[in-house]
Amino acid sequence: DFNSFATRTNTCGELRSAHVGQEVTLYGWIQYQRQGLFLVLRDFQGLTQIIIPQDEAHSHVKKLLSNAPVESVVRVTGIVSSRPPGQENPKMPTGDIEVKAETAEILNTCKKLPFEIKDFVKKSEALRMQYRYLDLRSCQLQYNLRLRSQIVMRMREYLCNLHGFVDVETPTLFKRTPGGAKEFLVPSREAGKFYSLPQSPQQFKQLLMVGGLDRYFQVARCYRDEGSRPDRQPEFTQIDIEMSFVDQAGIQRLIEGLLQYSWPEERGCITTPFPSMTYEEALADYGTDKPDTRFGMKIVDISDFLRRSDIQFVQNALSYPQGTVKAICVPQGVRYLKNKDLESLKESAKSQFNQEIMEIICRRDGSLKSVLTKFLGEKQQLELIQVLNMQVDDVVLLAAGEHKKVCSALGSLRLESADLLEAAGLVLRDPMTFHFLWVVDFPLFLPKEENPTQLESAHHPFTAPHPSDTSLLYSDPTKVRSQHYDLVLNGSEVGGGSIRIHSAEQQRFVLEKVLKEDSEVLSHLLEALEFGAPPHGGIALGLDRLISLIVDAPSIRDVIAFPKSFKGRDLMANAPDYVTPEELEPYHIQVSWPLAEKEAKKN
Repeated sequence: DFNSFATRTNTCGELRSAHVGQEVTLYGWIQYQRQGLFLVLRDFQGLTQIIIPQDEAHSHVKKLLSNAPVESVVRVTGIVSSRPPGQENPKMPTGDIEVKAETAEILNTCKKLPFEIKDFVKKSEALRMQYRYLDLRSCQLQYNLRLRSQIVMRMREYLCNLHGFVDVETPTLFKRTPGGAKEFLVPSREAGKFYSLPQSPQQFKQLLMVGGLDRYFQVARCYRDEGSRPDRQPEFTQIDIEMSFVDQAGIQRLIEGLLQYSWPEERGCITTPFPSMTYEEALADYGTDKPDTRFGMKIVDISDFLRRSDIQFVQNALSYPQGTVKAICVPQGVRYLKNKDLESLKESAKSQFNQEIMEIICRRDGSLKSVLTKFLGEKQQLELIQVLNMQVDDVVLLAAGEHKKVCSALGSLRLESADLLEAAGLVLRDPMTFHFLWVVDFPLFLPKEENPTQLESAHHPFTAPHPSDTSLLYSDPTKVRSQHYDLVLNGSEVGGGSIRIHSAEQQRFVLEKVLKEDSEVLSHLLEALEFGAPPHGGIALGLDRLISLIVDAPSIRDVIAFPKSFKGRDLMANAPDYVTPEELEPYHIQVSWPLAEKEAKKN
């Protein structure tokens, strides 16, 4: 009941023909006013047309409503009546009725707006952030936030009411966790000592399993100090889950059921179980560990076909242990891509991956156009067309080199080509089609970028090795697969989790011997694992990313009430901000100003 406890009788979105003749009291914002004849009143639920009285007896009401600026807040009491024949508005749910105002009150006037409160009016994102409280009045943001609320409530029902999960709040002030993303530091009153804001409740949820809670869940606030990264937020929300006595399949079925139960009806049905592929398959076929499976253009391995050719760069590539030749076929590339587009794709592969790309074009007569053709006979060319399943006007992008680099480059070109094709009018990816996918069998460790001789956790140091690879942990950790699993939706990672290490001995070995980390930082967790820790595992769903995909928002900022800007700033309140030396004194901190900033502060 939207009207319980409020002084209105109805919302602006609920009046229908059945209400004709009733006296109603509405509250809302003036969306539009026309020549002192009528106005449109808006609240969170919809719009109602208000007829401004023209008779002398109600002249004060006419003056009040005619002079009120747009977006002023008003109370209107009047009688619901049917609109005159031919004046109904089928585009409005309340389009069959209007309210003839009897009394009105201006509760608050609105000064000149920085932008119009209309979804179709273009506003810069910086301006939207600065006046976020006005931006929130838009229909789209109202819809996004309300849908988000409904989905979270359904998730709570599924987890707590149907499956016995316990909703537990974990601390925000904690200590540094080795590995993973950078954490925000919070000074304490003890000199030189700092808290960290947790990048996830990872340790706490494992400790809750040691504590015997069995099933934990939280709508968790998380923090990562990752600087300026596109479509990332320094603070974000996870649906955080942990279970005892569970395996990977159990977690996957839980999440499939959770999403099916909470999925909004207006977005159609989702089918379970979700398909699954290994990390190696994802990399080989799509060039990424988060494949968008809504469209084809899969990577094709043509190493064996070209191995018997005399093409020098191909033979050079295949002479290396991880050497390969792969390609993607861009459908109708000749028709939809210009020469500058093809050059842009090749330059992108060169600048991002240091990977050369060669193109092959299938002409109208079925022949091939490429520098490769002079090395291939007519029969070989026909075979190549069959291997790549080329059609007339298709363009093939071919790369030769080290397996992972070639796959990554072609995976990136696959997405860039899809963007170009769609910009030219070819529809490949329907935003209202939802393709979920589990990606499994990730490597447990990866070489560090800055020092490839050292290893780091592919995800985090608490992930258990694959049962089949446990012995390799002690002999050749680079070959160990993990019990980690990612949930991918339409090419975006929306969740990730793992079965955890529950043996203190194995956890200490991973930290000290493999990762070369100081295990003392995690002494509390290691000690907890020695007191009868049950086997356990879990997952975290990125709520912001999930909702943005469901509503097809251009950015996750469109599903967060008060997001930070691209640079991590709050443009509305101008945070972060300076504090005085006096305020810093209890925390034993002094700011060392760079010279340029000193001059700026003086001026």
